[in-house]
Amino acid sequence: MHDIEPYYQWRDRYISEDDPLSPFSGRVYSEFTYTNKIYNYFLHPQWDDFGSQTLYAKQLWGDYEEGFAIIELIGEWNDLLYNDIRFFKEEVVDVLIEAGISKFVVLCENVLNFHGDDNCYYEEWAEEASEAGGWIAFINTLPHVNDELTDAMVDHYVHYGAQFSEFPWRPRKPKQIMKLVEELMRRTPARLG
Repeated sequence: MHDIEPYYQWRDRYISEDDPLSPFSGRVYSEFTYTNKIYNYFLHPQWDDFGSQTLYAKQLWGDYEEGFAIIELIGEWNDLLYNDIRFFKEEVVDVLIEAGISKFVVLCENVLNFHGDDNCYYEEWAEEASEAGGWIAFINTLPHVNDELTDAMVDHYVHYGAQFSEFPWRPRKPKQIMKLVEELMRRTPARLG
């Protein structure tokens, strides 16, 4: 896991640690010192800690005029033991909502497992995003993670699943990704609510 870096192709146009509205504003990274771990596995130092023991993030994009953010995750999403959604909601999402973000593209291809518990934080997040005309989309979740999310009834609040899997986001620009996600939502019936 230590050699999996967050996506860096947009860093010429956006860097979260230089963004005063980002929850990761002012962070300083080492390229040589590995401190963050998931269990016994070190992570690349560019990943951001937000309080979880098993899940880390990187805000890849924040467009406050358009109201959308792209966040990449890595690790094990464990609401059951560590209440990761609480940390993610309070330390990342709430800061972005306060800054005007209502559309969340969450890249989940490096989320290896999901252990659900109470889905109140997902409901709150979805309501807050929806009130501002937004939404939440989990992109490229692994098939078993899709099943685990559905078992926890997260599909009532978040868009994900087959139509959002194998989404070729890397060759695209952030605004293209947002438009494609919105188009997918229009074409496929939602189970939200």
